[in-house]
Amino acid sequence: MRKKERQRLIKQLLTSNNIQRQEDFVSLLDKQGIKVTQATVSRDIKDMQLVKVPSVTGGYRYSLPTQKNIDTEKKLVQSIRDSFVSVDSQDKLVFMKVLPGSGPVISSLMYQMNYSRIFGTLGDDNTVLIIGKTEADAINMRNQINSMLGTE
Repeated sequence: MRKKERQRLIKQLLTSNNIQRQEDFVSLLDKQGIKVTQATVSRDIKDMQLVKVPSVTGGYRYSLPTQKNIDTEKKLVQSIRDSFVSVDSQDKLVFMKVLPGSGPVISSLMYQMNYSRIFGTLGDDNTVLIIGKTEADAINMRNQINSMLGTE
């Protein structure tokens, strides 16, 4: 499994588990069929800038840094405002035209936001293709882009 995929799975595990130790990550990943060492998990924790926060059951648990998500959303909104050309949707697809060079950045920021309604994103030089999980998700995503622009 590639690092990016493993770290995405770690994010998912954090939302549904009270993970207090690195060994807990190793065990949970093992249950998913992914063999990793504690050292690999330690590097992932550092890369992802995970933090320990007080747990409701006592002790401390790992958590995603809140500020990173806020910063990513700000960057996404600013990138869209700076480079937006047009957006439209059809079926489960949202197609956004942007200024040259902006597509990969916006696609990556959308992926980092981990929107539940997005199946995936593709970004090339001046376009971003957003694949919704459902047709309604695509429409909602198009509307969200318009609201980021203030043109709902």
